[in-house]
Amino acid sequence: MFKHIKILILPFLVLTLAMLSCNLLPGFGAEDDLSFAQTAAAETVAALALVDPTLSASLDETEEPTPTETTETMPTDTPEPEPTITPTTKPCNRASFVSDVTIPDGTQMMVGQAFTKTWRLRNDGSCTWSSGYQLVFNSGDQMGGPVSQQLTPSTVAPGGTLDISVDLVAPASAGTYKGFWELRSPQGEAFALASGPFWVEIVAVAPTDTPVVVLPPPIVQMSASLVVEESGSVRSNGQVLTPRNVGDTSANVGSQAFISFDISEIPAGSTITHVEFDFTNYDTLGNPFSLGCLRMYKQDYGTLDSSDWFAGLALGALMRWCNTGELDTATEGGEALVEAVQSYAGGPRAKFRLQFNEQVTNNNGVSDMVRFGQDIILIITYTAP
Repeated sequence: MFKHIKILILPFLVLTLAMLSCNLLPGFGAEDDLSFAQTAAAETVAALALVDPTLSASLDETEEPTPTETTETMPTDTPEPEPTITPTTKPCNRASFVSDVTIPDGTQMMVGQAFTKTWRLRNDGSCTWSSGYQLVFNSGDQMGGPVSQQLTPSTVAPGGTLDISVDLVAPASAGTYKGFWELRSPQGEAFALASGPFWVEIVAVAPTDTPVVVLPPPIVQMSASLVVEESGSVRSNGQVLTPRNVGDTSANVGSQAFISFDISEIPAGSTITHVEFDFTNYDTLGNPFSLGCLRMYKQDYGTLDSSDWFAGLALGALMRWCNTGELDTATEGGEALVEAVQSYAGGPRAKFRLQFNEQVTNNNGVSDMVRFGQDIILIITYTAP
């Protein structure tokens, strides 16, 4: 029976609730509607409890759902991981190349030419370079360089630079040459650049064949002056006098003149090409050319004395003058005079004798003489050796 009642009541309740929710009852306000709905609902529940007590309990136990609060989480930036830095330790001895101060790679040198190579290096190690450090030949072409030499007489702190020089000589044969060098610490540790030893590279070239131009030797002309103290006259009676007189005296004594010239500036090995005499500084007494022609001969004498008088007819005259007109101008000597002066070249003096050959005296009791002054000049042209 109750089962049928449940069936009838449920539709009624549904309809009632629908009408309430739609506010179908006129004349009620919003608050009245709410109160009415609550009352009706309560009465409905009570009625249901009469029909089925379990239904009321079931309705009472139904709880409204609890709203769930949703917390919005903001995205956060994830930081990039920092790189890991691994600490490194500089080696004690290390160098780096800065520049070639002299002799860049490929510089041409004449074979056998001496040169100085200079590198500029930086101390990239942690130790100071001191006077105990060495520049050391490593390998390749040594080019006359030392096996080792002191790197510096002072110090080079880490980070400092140093110009390092070594004296070398290009090989004797043409070609390309390369020598490698390094440094060595006082403890004997060899080191250089990170890439290995540093080097010097040159190209030795042979001199080109050039035609040899043979220049003619210089031609020199000199005026040899008279050495007065070595000159004078010797008479047939053995008397030696300072004046350079040639002829005879009023006492009918013959006189021969001796003259000496300074040729010390002519070097040995010179070639005499031309000789002339300038006798223009002279005067005469009487008629000297009545005794014949005046002639000149080569005469090697020491200190002038009576033994230097030449008696008899002389041969091999180098020059001759037969009148005063011929004495008034410089006279060019021939081949014989050139040969005579050539025999004196390289020595201090050239010496000659002047005399009249035909007669020692004309026995006229008159002085017939040529008297030479101090300005007699011997003009010599030669080529130096």
